[in-house]
Amino acid sequence: MTTMPLAIGIVFTLNLLWFGAAFRYFSLTPDTAARMLVPKSARSSPLFSTVSASVRFLGGMNFAFAAFAALLLTNRALFPDARQMALFAGVFAIAHASQFVFNLPVAMRGGRQGESLWPVLSGPMLFIFATDFTLMVANGVLAVKCCKRTVKLLARF
Repeated sequence: MTTMPLAIGIVFTLNLLWFGAAFRYFSLTPDTAARMLVPKSARSSPLFSTVSASVRFLGGMNFAFAAFAALLLTNRALFPDARQMALFAGVFAIAHASQFVFNLPVAMRGGRQGESLWPVLSGPMLFIFATDFTLMVANGVLAVKCCKRTVKLLARF
């Protein structure tokens, strides 16, 4: 028996949990999420409510990824081919990469600087930053492993 189905189950479960938590945080508690992004001195600005409303879109996108991960976990028979799993893991890797890569310049500049940006290397953002990096790598490795498995299966014929 191969460990690939177990790896797929673990990584896709982690995707489901992470994207589900992000949906909850950004869509259901948008003011809390906005407080993480906006410094205290700027929270009385009308733009704070704009940021709060905007992060709900981020939550909606995370809900779509969570629903997709749930579909993949509960209906594996619909997607039996290793190439399909490679594609799905690759898409998840890109989703996590977008969160990591676009926070990287902010982290490199030192995070919050006065009234701008957010603290990437401390508090909740550090956890988000590190988790998205870890899941980006896990999904990327899974995608490569699934591709290699497909090549090996095709070589038999």
